[in-house]
Amino acid sequence: MAGLAASGSNPDVELLYDINGLAKDAPEWFDRVMEFVGEYGLLVAMVLVVVWCWWSVRRKGGEDAASSVAALVWAPLAAALAVLVNVPIRGFVERPRPFLDHQGLEVLVSGKTDFSFVSDHATITMAMGVGLFVANRKFGLLGIGLALLEGFCRIYMGVHYPTDVVGGFALGTAVTLLLSPVASALLTPVMKAVERSPRAGWLVRSLKESSYDGQGAVVPGARKENAGAEERDLAA
Repeated sequence: MAGLAASGSNPDVELLYDINGLAKDAPEWFDRVMEFVGEYGLLVAMVLVVVWCWWSVRRKGGEDAASSVAALVWAPLAAALAVLVNVPIRGFVERPRPFLDHQGLEVLVSGKTDFSFVSDHATITMAMGVGLFVANRKFGLLGIGLALLEGFCRIYMGVHYPTDVVGGFALGTAVTLLLSPVASALLTPVMKAVERSPRAGWLVRSLKESSYDGQGAVVPGARKENAGAEERDLAA
């Protein structure tokens, strides 16, 4: 397993050299930007997209607000779980980083001493992107686009083979989708309970869309219904 893709005639290696070769021809400042984006920037961007999606979902409200927020909560949890699943995979495959087996690569990040297959960055971003897609297709497409860009950056930086990235995409997608029904069944009731809470209900639904019953519990959509009733009374 350790010798996987060790041959220079391997298409995996050839694609690695083609993409990483762009770093040699690029200006120094651009490589530094790619280093930051590929190591930290896209991970932060993915978190911001999840927060953006959450803000949009809670403002929109509706009967599906709790299930949508539950899906958003599952996105980072799925990413964390996928990384844990990757731990034994890396130990079993034991694939060295590409710059250890191949000369002439432009390595933008030093100090990478762990195994290469599969890419944690690709796994995390794709898991979150697919989780976003389950919650909201528009934001999900944006998240998946960021994950694809992350995969390109990891190859560009010379720290992963293309198949490391593809493997990360597959792992993140599989964990997110296969366990999504179980996660939804567990998290949706929790989010519905949060939605009814007078203190934490704003996490699921905008307070403009809610009101309170006699015991102080949030009644989702009550304000909208009350407003409609008042309008009918005025019309009468």
